[in-house]
Amino acid sequence: MGLFDRFKRRPSAGQLAAQSDAEHLANWAHEREGVEAFVEPETTVTEVTVVLVDKSGEWTRRRVGGERGARKLGQDLKIPVYDVRKTGYPQRMRDHDERLRIERKRARTQELRDGS
Repeated sequence: MGLFDRFKRRPSAGQLAAQSDAEHLANWAHEREGVEAFVEPETTVTEVTVVLVDKSGEWTRRRVGGERGARKLGQDLKIPVYDVRKTGYPQRMRDHDERLRIERKRARTQELRDGS
C-alpha cells in the first residue's frame, strides 16, 4: 500500500450501480439479435431509463445516466435509439408480454388441475 493510496477516489455506490447497469445492457444486447433502444423520460419516481428490445420482443430496462448516456449506449452498441415519447413501444414488445401472460395463466391452470 502506497503512501497516498488512502486518498484515491473510490467509486460511489451510484457509480458502481451505473457501471453494473451499463454492463448488463451491453451483455444483454450482445447475446441477442435485432436490438433497439427506447429512451424513457424521467418521472417523479425514476430517472431516465432505457429499454432494450430484441427482435422477438424480449426486453430489459436499466438506468443509463440521462438521455446523453442513452445516446452514447446506442453508439457504443451500434444500435438505433428512439425516444419512446415520440415512437411509443414496439408492438413486438407488447406481443411478447401478452405471450408471457398467457403462458403464466396456462401454467397456473395446469397446477390447479394437477393439484386437485
